[in-house]
Amino acid sequence: MIPVTAWVVAYRARPLTFDAKESTLARAMTTSLKLLSAAEKLDWLRLIRSENVGPITFYRLLEHFGSAGAALKNLPDIARRGGWGRPITVCSKAAAVREMEALERLGAWVIARGEPDYPPPLAAIEDGPPLLLVRGHAHILQRPAIAIVGARNASLNGCKLARQIAADLSTAEVLVISGLARGIDACAHEGALSTGEGGTVAVNAGGVDVVYPAENGVLYERIMATGAVVSEMPPGENPQARHFPRRNRIVSGLAVGVVVVEATARSGSLITARLALEQGREVFAVPGSPLDPRAAGPNRLIRDGATLVERADDVLQEMERMRRTPFAVPAADRFVAPPPAPPEEAELAAARAMVLESLGPAPVAVDEIIRRCQLSPSMVSLILLELELAGRIERQAGHQVALLG
Repeated sequence: MIPVTAWVVAYRARPLTFDAKESTLARAMTTSLKLLSAAEKLDWLRLIRSENVGPITFYRLLEHFGSAGAALKNLPDIARRGGWGRPITVCSKAAAVREMEALERLGAWVIARGEPDYPPPLAAIEDGPPLLLVRGHAHILQRPAIAIVGARNASLNGCKLARQIAADLSTAEVLVISGLARGIDACAHEGALSTGEGGTVAVNAGGVDVVYPAENGVLYERIMATGAVVSEMPPGENPQARHFPRRNRIVSGLAVGVVVVEATARSGSLITARLALEQGREVFAVPGSPLDPRAAGPNRLIRDGATLVERADDVLQEMERMRRTPFAVPAADRFVAPPPAPPEEAELAAARAMVLESLGPAPVAVDEIIRRCQLSPSMVSLILLELELAGRIERQAGHQVALLG
Protein backbone atom coordinates (compact mmCIF):
# COMPACT_ATOMS: atom_id res chain seq x y z
CA MET A 1 0.00 0.00 0.00
CA ILE A 2 1.44 3.39 -1.02
CA PRO A 3 1.28 6.07 1.71
CA VAL A 4 -0.44 9.23 0.56
CA THR A 5 2.61 11.39 1.28
CA ALA A 6 4.90 9.09 -0.71
CA TRP A 7 2.57 9.25 -3.70
CA VAL A 8 2.52 13.06 -3.58
CA VAL A 9 6.35 13.14 -3.67
CA ALA A 10 6.39 10.73 -6.62
CA TYR A 11 3.76 12.73 -8.48
CA ARG A 12 5.61 16.01 -8.02
CA ALA A 13 8.78 14.39 -9.33
CA ARG A 14 7.15 13.36 -12.59
CA PRO A 15 3.66 14.64 -13.44
CA LEU A 16 1.13 12.38 -15.05
CA THR A 17 0.55 12.69 -18.77
CA PHE A 18 -2.14 11.18 -20.90
CA ASP A 19 -2.51 9.25 -24.12
CA ALA A 20 -4.75 9.00 -27.14
CA LYS A 21 -4.45 6.71 -30.12
CA GLU A 22 -3.23 8.48 -33.22
CA SER A 23 -6.09 9.37 -35.53
CA THR A 24 -6.77 11.46 -38.59
CA LEU A 25 -7.68 14.25 -36.19
CA ALA A 26 -4.43 13.93 -34.24
CA ARG A 27 -2.34 13.83 -37.41
CA ALA A 28 -4.04 17.06 -38.56
CA MET A 29 -2.81 18.87 -35.48
CA THR A 30 0.40 20.86 -35.31
CA THR A 31 3.00 20.52 -32.59
CA SER A 32 2.41 23.62 -30.49
CA LEU A 33 -0.38 25.02 -28.36
CA LYS A 34 -1.67 28.42 -29.33
CA LEU A 35 -4.41 30.78 -28.22
CA LEU A 36 -7.24 31.49 -30.63
CA SER A 37 -7.88 35.11 -31.51
CA ALA A 38 -11.17 36.64 -30.37
CA ALA A 39 -12.51 36.41 -33.94
CA GLU A 40 -11.48 32.76 -34.27
CA LYS A 41 -13.07 31.87 -30.95
CA LEU A 42 -16.30 33.55 -32.00
CA ASP A 43 -16.30 31.51 -35.23
CA TRP A 44 -15.70 28.33 -33.21
CA LEU A 45 -18.69 29.19 -31.00
CA ARG A 46 -20.89 29.88 -34.03
CA LEU A 47 -19.89 26.59 -35.64
CA ILE A 48 -20.49 24.37 -32.59
CA ARG A 49 -23.84 26.10 -31.96
CA SER A 50 -25.02 25.55 -35.54
CA GLU A 51 -27.65 22.96 -36.40
CA ASN A 52 -26.52 19.30 -36.59
CA VAL A 53 -22.91 20.16 -35.65
CA GLY A 54 -21.57 18.03 -32.81
CA PRO A 55 -17.96 17.84 -31.62
CA ILE A 56 -16.78 15.18 -34.09
CA THR A 57 -18.50 16.91 -37.01
CA PHE A 58 -16.93 20.17 -35.83
CA TYR A 59 -13.42 18.70 -36.05
CA ARG A 60 -14.09 17.08 -39.41
CA LEU A 61 -15.27 20.43 -40.75
CA LEU A 62 -12.07 22.09 -39.52
CA GLU A 63 -10.01 19.34 -41.13
CA HIS A 64 -11.80 19.76 -44.44
CA PHE A 65 -12.01 23.55 -44.62
CA GLY A 66 -9.04 24.64 -42.54
CA SER A 67 -10.92 27.12 -40.32
CA ALA A 68 -14.25 27.57 -38.58
CA GLY A 69 -14.95 30.68 -40.67
CA ALA A 70 -14.60 28.77 -43.93
CA ALA A 71 -16.70 25.90 -42.56
CA LEU A 72 -19.51 28.31 -41.63
CA LYS A 73 -19.64 29.64 -45.19
CA ASN A 74 -19.93 26.11 -46.60
CA LEU A 75 -22.42 24.62 -44.11
CA PRO A 76 -25.61 25.39 -46.10
CA ASP A 77 -24.24 23.85 -49.30
CA ILE A 78 -22.91 20.73 -47.57
CA ALA A 79 -26.24 20.11 -45.78
CA ARG A 80 -28.16 20.62 -49.02
CA ARG A 81 -26.00 18.10 -50.88
CA GLY A 82 -26.56 15.60 -48.07
CA GLY A 83 -30.33 15.82 -48.48
CA TRP A 84 -31.35 18.36 -45.82
CA GLY A 85 -34.78 19.55 -46.93
CA ARG A 86 -34.56 23.14 -45.74
CA PRO A 87 -31.83 25.73 -45.14
CA ILE A 88 -29.70 24.61 -42.21
CA THR A 89 -29.67 26.96 -39.23
CA VAL A 90 -26.25 28.55 -38.83
CA CYS A 91 -25.61 30.33 -35.53
CA SER A 92 -25.52 34.05 -36.21
CA LYS A 93 -22.68 36.29 -35.19
CA ALA A 94 -25.09 38.33 -33.05
CA ALA A 95 -26.20 35.21 -31.12
CA ALA A 96 -22.58 34.17 -30.53
CA VAL A 97 -21.69 37.67 -29.31
CA ARG A 98 -24.63 37.58 -26.88
CA GLU A 99 -23.42 34.25 -25.48
CA MET A 100 -19.87 35.55 -25.11
CA GLU A 101 -21.16 38.64 -23.30
CA ALA A 102 -23.26 36.47 -20.98
CA LEU A 103 -20.22 34.34 -20.16
CA GLU A 104 -18.17 37.46 -19.52
CA ARG A 105 -20.79 38.71 -17.05
CA LEU A 106 -20.54 35.36 -15.26
CA GLY A 107 -16.76 35.65 -15.11
CA ALA A 108 -16.52 32.39 -17.05
CA TRP A 109 -13.52 31.20 -19.08
CA VAL A 110 -13.99 30.04 -22.68
CA ILE A 111 -11.17 27.58 -23.39
CA ALA A 112 -10.74 26.16 -26.89
CA ARG A 113 -9.34 22.72 -27.52
CA GLY A 114 -5.72 23.24 -28.49
CA GLU A 115 -5.21 26.19 -26.15
CA PRO A 116 -2.72 25.82 -23.25
CA ASP A 117 -5.41 25.85 -20.53
CA TYR A 118 -7.51 23.09 -22.11
CA PRO A 119 -7.35 19.99 -19.84
CA PRO A 120 -4.86 17.51 -21.39
CA PRO A 121 -6.89 14.32 -20.74
CA LEU A 122 -9.99 15.86 -22.32
CA ALA A 123 -7.94 16.85 -25.36
CA ALA A 124 -7.04 13.17 -25.79
CA ILE A 125 -10.60 11.99 -26.53
CA GLU A 126 -12.07 12.09 -30.00
CA ASP A 127 -15.21 14.01 -29.07
CA GLY A 128 -13.84 16.42 -26.48
CA PRO A 129 -15.78 19.73 -26.46
CA PRO A 130 -14.33 22.24 -28.94
CA LEU A 131 -15.03 24.93 -26.35
CA LEU A 132 -15.04 24.23 -22.62
CA LEU A 133 -16.84 26.82 -20.49
CA VAL A 134 -15.41 27.17 -16.98
CA ARG A 135 -16.53 29.10 -13.90
CA GLY A 136 -14.19 29.29 -10.97
CA HIS A 137 -10.51 28.38 -10.90
CA ALA A 138 -9.63 27.06 -14.35
CA HIS A 139 -6.00 26.29 -13.45
CA ILE A 140 -6.95 23.27 -11.33
CA LEU A 141 -8.04 21.46 -14.50
CA GLN A 142 -4.34 20.82 -15.15
CA ARG A 143 -4.07 18.52 -12.11
CA PRO A 144 -4.29 14.72 -12.36
CA ALA A 145 -7.91 13.81 -11.72
CA ILE A 146 -10.15 10.92 -10.71
CA ALA A 147 -13.92 10.91 -11.26
CA ILE A 148 -16.23 9.52 -8.58
CA VAL A 149 -19.81 8.69 -9.60
CA GLY A 150 -22.68 6.62 -8.31
CA ALA A 151 -26.30 6.34 -7.29
CA ARG A 152 -28.50 9.32 -6.55
CA ASN A 153 -30.39 7.35 -3.89
CA ALA A 154 -27.14 6.30 -2.25
CA SER A 155 -26.95 4.42 1.04
CA LEU A 156 -25.45 6.00 4.15
CA ASN A 157 -22.43 3.72 3.89
CA GLY A 158 -22.02 4.52 0.20
CA CYS A 159 -22.06 8.24 0.94
CA LYS A 160 -19.57 7.81 3.78
CA LEU A 161 -17.19 5.82 1.59
CA ALA A 162 -17.46 8.29 -1.31
CA ARG A 163 -16.62 11.19 1.03
CA GLN A 164 -13.65 9.35 2.51
CA ILE A 165 -12.18 8.26 -0.84
CA ALA A 166 -12.61 11.78 -2.22
CA ALA A 167 -11.05 13.36 0.88
CA ASP A 168 -8.03 11.04 0.75
CA LEU A 169 -7.55 11.59 -2.98
CA SER A 170 -7.75 15.33 -2.44
CA THR A 171 -5.16 15.11 0.35
CA ALA A 172 -2.89 13.44 -2.23
CA GLU A 173 -3.48 16.49 -4.47
CA VAL A 174 -5.66 14.55 -6.89
CA LEU A 175 -8.52 16.53 -8.41
CA VAL A 176 -11.95 14.95 -7.84
CA ILE A 177 -14.43 15.15 -10.73
CA SER A 178 -18.15 14.50 -10.46
CA GLY A 179 -21.51 15.61 -11.82
CA LEU A 180 -23.09 17.64 -8.96
CA ALA A 181 -26.04 15.20 -8.76
CA ARG A 182 -27.57 14.26 -5.41
CA GLY A 183 -26.19 11.17 -3.69
CA ILE A 184 -22.68 9.90 -4.47
CA ASP A 185 -21.78 12.87 -6.71
CA ALA A 186 -22.56 15.41 -3.99
CA CYS A 187 -20.71 13.35 -1.36
CA ALA A 188 -17.62 13.13 -3.59
CA HIS A 189 -17.57 16.91 -3.99
CA GLU A 190 -18.06 17.40 -0.24
CA GLY A 191 -15.24 15.00 0.61
CA ALA A 192 -12.81 16.74 -1.72
CA LEU A 193 -13.78 20.16 -0.34
CA SER A 194 -13.14 19.00 3.23
CA THR A 195 -9.35 18.92 2.76
CA GLY A 196 -8.60 22.08 0.77
CA GLU A 197 -5.85 20.25 -1.17
CA GLY A 198 -6.65 18.65 -4.54
CA GLY A 199 -9.92 20.45 -5.15
CA THR A 200 -13.03 19.37 -7.05
CA VAL A 201 -14.73 20.10 -10.36
CA ALA A 202 -18.44 19.76 -11.10
CA VAL A 203 -19.49 18.99 -14.67
CA ASN A 204 -22.92 20.43 -15.50
CA ALA A 205 -25.37 18.90 -17.94
CA GLY A 206 -26.91 22.34 -18.41
CA GLY A 207 -25.30 25.76 -18.54
CA VAL A 208 -22.28 26.49 -16.40
CA ASP A 209 -24.44 28.83 -14.30
CA VAL A 210 -27.36 26.43 -13.80
CA VAL A 211 -27.56 24.59 -10.47
CA TYR A 212 -29.16 21.16 -10.87
CA PRO A 213 -30.63 19.87 -8.68
CA ALA A 214 -31.52 23.14 -6.97
CA GLU A 215 -30.89 21.57 -3.53
CA ASN A 216 -27.16 21.63 -4.32
CA GLY A 217 -27.04 25.43 -4.52
CA VAL A 218 -24.85 25.81 -1.43
CA LEU A 219 -22.54 23.03 -2.65
CA TYR A 220 -22.28 24.77 -6.05
CA GLU A 221 -21.12 27.98 -4.36
CA ARG A 222 -18.57 26.09 -2.26
CA ILE A 223 -17.17 24.44 -5.37
CA MET A 224 -16.97 27.81 -7.11
CA ALA A 225 -14.98 29.26 -4.20
CA THR A 226 -12.03 26.86 -4.49
CA GLY A 227 -12.72 24.60 -7.49
CA ALA A 228 -14.51 24.94 -10.81
CA VAL A 229 -17.76 24.22 -12.61
CA VAL A 230 -17.54 23.28 -16.29
CA SER A 231 -19.96 22.72 -19.15
CA GLU A 232 -20.17 22.77 -22.93
CA MET A 233 -23.76 24.06 -22.99
CA PRO A 234 -24.79 27.73 -23.37
CA PRO A 235 -25.25 29.72 -20.14
CA GLY A 236 -28.79 29.55 -18.81
CA GLU A 237 -29.50 26.22 -20.58
CA ASN A 238 -31.55 23.90 -18.37
CA PRO A 239 -30.44 20.26 -18.42
CA GLN A 240 -32.50 17.81 -20.44
CA ALA A 241 -32.34 14.00 -20.53
CA ARG A 242 -30.26 13.95 -23.73
CA HIS A 243 -27.63 16.21 -22.13
CA PHE A 244 -26.58 13.77 -19.41
CA PRO A 245 -24.73 11.21 -21.57
CA ARG A 246 -22.82 14.11 -23.13
CA ARG A 247 -22.07 15.41 -19.62
CA ASN A 248 -20.87 11.94 -18.58
CA ARG A 249 -18.24 11.79 -21.36
CA ILE A 250 -16.73 15.00 -19.96
CA VAL A 251 -16.77 13.59 -16.42
CA SER A 252 -14.75 10.56 -17.55
CA GLY A 253 -12.76 12.54 -20.12
CA LEU A 254 -11.35 14.94 -17.51
CA ALA A 255 -10.03 12.06 -15.41
CA VAL A 256 -7.47 9.27 -15.71
CA GLY A 257 -9.96 6.91 -14.10
CA VAL A 258 -13.54 6.60 -12.83
CA VAL A 259 -14.59 5.18 -9.46
CA VAL A 260 -18.14 3.78 -9.32
CA VAL A 261 -19.35 3.57 -5.71
CA GLU A 262 -22.99 2.47 -6.03
CA ALA A 263 -25.07 1.97 -9.16
CA THR A 264 -28.06 -0.12 -10.13
CA ALA A 265 -27.91 -2.31 -13.23
CA ARG A 266 -29.44 0.51 -15.32
CA SER A 267 -27.67 3.45 -13.70
CA GLY A 268 -26.27 6.35 -15.69
CA SER A 269 -23.03 5.81 -13.76
CA LEU A 270 -22.48 2.67 -15.82
CA ILE A 271 -22.70 4.85 -18.94
CA THR A 272 -19.86 6.91 -17.48
CA ALA A 273 -17.88 3.71 -16.83
CA ARG A 274 -18.46 2.52 -20.40
CA LEU A 275 -17.36 5.89 -21.77
CA ALA A 276 -14.24 5.72 -19.60
CA LEU A 277 -13.34 2.35 -21.12
CA GLU A 278 -13.90 3.71 -24.64
CA GLN A 279 -11.63 6.65 -23.78
CA GLY A 280 -8.88 4.34 -22.54
CA ARG A 281 -9.33 5.30 -18.89
CA GLU A 282 -9.18 3.05 -15.82
CA VAL A 283 -12.42 1.88 -14.23
CA PHE A 284 -12.58 1.26 -10.48
CA ALA A 285 -15.55 -0.14 -8.57
CA VAL A 286 -16.49 -0.48 -4.91
CA PRO A 287 -18.00 -3.92 -4.21
CA GLY A 288 -21.25 -4.29 -2.29
CA SER A 289 -23.75 -6.80 -0.98
CA PRO A 290 -25.55 -8.85 -3.66
CA LEU A 291 -28.72 -8.15 -1.67
CA ASP A 292 -28.48 -4.42 -2.41
CA PRO A 293 -29.60 -3.46 -5.96
CA ARG A 294 -27.20 -0.50 -5.77
CA ALA A 295 -24.29 -2.96 -5.70
CA ALA A 296 -25.32 -4.65 -8.96
CA GLY A 297 -23.46 -2.17 -11.18
CA PRO A 298 -20.10 -2.11 -9.34
CA ASN A 299 -20.15 -5.89 -8.79
CA ARG A 300 -20.71 -6.47 -12.50
CA LEU A 301 -17.90 -4.06 -13.38
CA ILE A 302 -15.55 -6.00 -11.11
CA ARG A 303 -16.56 -9.30 -12.74
CA ASP A 304 -15.80 -7.69 -16.10
CA GLY A 305 -12.30 -6.62 -15.03
CA ALA A 306 -12.65 -3.31 -13.20
CA THR A 307 -10.18 -2.67 -10.35
CA LEU A 308 -11.74 -3.41 -6.96
CA VAL A 309 -11.55 -0.39 -4.66
CA GLU A 310 -11.99 -0.28 -0.90
CA ARG A 311 -10.00 2.88 -0.13
CA ALA A 312 -8.20 5.72 -1.88
CA ASP A 313 -4.86 3.87 -1.71
CA ASP A 314 -6.21 1.32 -4.21
CA VAL A 315 -6.71 4.16 -6.70
CA LEU A 316 -3.37 5.81 -5.92
CA GLN A 317 -1.52 2.54 -6.51
CA GLU A 318 -3.00 2.31 -10.01
CA MET A 319 -2.20 5.96 -10.67
CA GLU A 320 1.40 5.24 -9.65
CA ARG A 321 1.55 2.44 -12.22
CA MET A 322 0.17 4.80 -14.86
CA ARG A 323 2.74 7.43 -13.88
CA ARG A 324 5.56 4.97 -14.64
CA THR A 325 4.27 4.47 -18.18
CA PRO A 326 3.26 7.99 -19.28
CA PHE A 327 1.59 8.70 -22.58
CA ALA A 328 1.64 11.68 -24.87
CA VAL A 329 -1.13 14.20 -25.31
CA PRO A 330 -2.13 14.99 -28.91
CA ALA A 331 -0.84 18.35 -30.06
CA ALA A 332 -3.01 21.37 -30.60
CA ASP A 333 -5.99 21.55 -32.91
CA ARG A 334 -4.62 23.99 -35.49
CA PHE A 335 -6.17 23.12 -38.82
CA VAL A 336 -4.16 25.26 -41.17
CA ALA A 337 -3.94 23.07 -44.26
CA PRO A 338 -5.70 24.56 -47.29
CA PRO A 339 -8.99 22.84 -48.17
CA PRO A 340 -8.74 20.19 -50.89
CA ALA A 341 -10.06 20.98 -54.34
CA PRO A 342 -13.78 20.13 -54.47
CA PRO A 343 -14.58 16.98 -56.50
CA GLU A 344 -16.70 17.15 -59.62
CA GLU A 345 -20.43 16.86 -58.88
CA ALA A 346 -20.81 13.72 -61.00
CA GLU A 347 -17.91 12.06 -59.18
CA LEU A 348 -19.34 13.10 -55.82
CA ALA A 349 -22.84 11.81 -56.68
CA ALA A 350 -21.48 8.40 -57.68
CA ALA A 351 -19.38 8.19 -54.52
CA ARG A 352 -22.32 9.28 -52.37
CA ALA A 353 -24.45 6.44 -53.77
CA MET A 354 -21.75 3.89 -52.91
CA VAL A 355 -21.38 5.20 -49.37
CA LEU A 356 -25.14 5.18 -48.78
CA GLU A 357 -25.30 1.60 -50.02
CA SER A 358 -22.68 0.66 -47.41
CA LEU A 359 -24.64 2.21 -44.55
CA GLY A 360 -27.43 0.74 -42.46
CA PRO A 361 -28.98 1.02 -39.00
CA ALA A 362 -26.16 -1.13 -37.55
CA PRO A 363 -22.92 0.82 -36.94
CA VAL A 364 -20.13 0.33 -39.48
CA ALA A 365 -16.51 1.48 -39.21
CA VAL A 366 -15.50 4.40 -41.41
CA ASP A 367 -12.35 2.52 -42.43
CA GLU A 368 -14.53 -0.36 -43.64
CA ILE A 369 -16.55 2.03 -45.81
CA ILE A 370 -13.33 3.34 -47.35
CA ARG A 371 -12.11 -0.19 -48.09
CA ARG A 372 -15.41 -1.41 -49.48
CA CYS A 373 -16.06 1.60 -51.70
CA GLN A 374 -12.43 2.03 -52.78
CA LEU A 375 -12.72 5.77 -52.23
CA SER A 376 -10.21 8.22 -50.79
CA PRO A 377 -10.53 9.01 -47.06
CA SER A 378 -11.11 12.69 -47.91
CA MET A 379 -14.00 11.81 -50.25
CA VAL A 380 -15.66 9.55 -47.67
CA SER A 381 -15.12 12.18 -44.97
CA LEU A 382 -16.83 14.82 -47.10
CA ILE A 383 -19.81 12.57 -47.89
CA LEU A 384 -20.24 11.62 -44.23
CA LEU A 385 -20.15 15.31 -43.34
CA GLU A 386 -22.93 15.97 -45.85
CA LEU A 387 -25.06 13.15 -44.48
CA GLU A 388 -24.48 14.11 -40.86
CA LEU A 389 -25.33 17.76 -41.42
CA ALA A 390 -28.47 16.56 -43.20
CA GLY A 391 -29.42 14.53 -40.11
CA ARG A 392 -29.20 11.20 -41.96
CA ILE A 393 -26.42 9.50 -40.00
CA GLU A 394 -25.03 9.53 -36.48
CA ARG A 395 -21.47 8.91 -35.37
CA GLN A 396 -20.82 6.33 -32.70
CA ALA A 397 -17.85 5.23 -30.62
CA GLY A 398 -14.93 3.59 -32.36
CA HIS A 399 -15.06 5.68 -35.55
CA GLN A 400 -18.36 4.10 -36.56
CA VAL A 401 -21.43 5.58 -38.26
CA ALA A 402 -25.03 4.40 -38.57
CA LEU A 403 -27.89 5.40 -40.86
CA LEU A 404 -30.88 7.07 -39.19
CA GLY A 405 -34.52 6.57 -40.08
